[in-house]
Amino acid sequence: MAVGEGSTPPPPTGKTIDVSSPYFLTSGDHPGLNFIGENLLHDVVTVLGLLAHSNIVSLLGYCNDKEHRYFLVYEYVQNQKLGNFLFRDVMQQLSWGTRLMIMIGVANGLAYMHMSKHQLIHGFLKSRSILIDQDFNAKLGSFEMARFCNDIGNIDGELSMKTDIYSFGVILLEILTGQRALDSKRPPYQFDLVKWITPFLADRSELKKIIDPRLEQNFPLERAFECAALALRCLAKDPKDRPTSEEVLWGLEQIYVVNK
Repeated sequence: MAVGEGSTPPPPTGKTIDVSSPYFLTSGDHPGLNFIGENLLHDVVTVLGLLAHSNIVSLLGYCNDKEHRYFLVYEYVQNQKLGNFLFRDVMQQLSWGTRLMIMIGVANGLAYMHMSKHQLIHGFLKSRSILIDQDFNAKLGSFEMARFCNDIGNIDGELSMKTDIYSFGVILLEILTGQRALDSKRPPYQFDLVKWITPFLADRSELKKIIDPRLEQNFPLERAFECAALALRCLAKDPKDRPTSEEVLWGLEQIYVVNK
């Protein structure tokens, strides 16, 4: 795979890669390329080679030439990261319906990973690992920490599918509030979003005060309350009390149906 003038549309920076489809920049100095180590490249290629889902970013190719640098080439995702919409001043704000559909997409991709015959754990589910395409569909990215369930004992005894569910709950809070999970710019007692917001989630009147003001009250309070209740379940201290990814997906889909 060559870096140079290819057949794909150039990204904003003007670099292209000679592949048959657009690509996405995950990190590094070269657009479209994610430079990583040899072992990590093998892990990510192995995981993504087993996945094919509309809510999971596609791996188009990779380079494992030891004379050059190891890198991955992903599909180009038009709107890049979810966090860009939640934490930055952008022209196009996310409506309540769009936020709900994004979370359904994330839950769908996660349920696919968890329930597949390979039973994969994402391991790094954050707003910056969720990519948004031109139609505002969500795609899971950043699979550097992804593992098979039967590999967990070899890496981190605490990493599990329920770890992904907790992370999902954190993202759900970010979606609801428009606030980062951790933010040193907030007062010290508000630094950790989960600790700060959790006490307000079970109170409708308090919840209304912490919903992202950019929604300008254009959201159904009862549906937001149901999302908050789901977030609380995902954030349960005991992993056994957290729902499965299938239950999370079902819950969000029910909220969406009523929301319509």
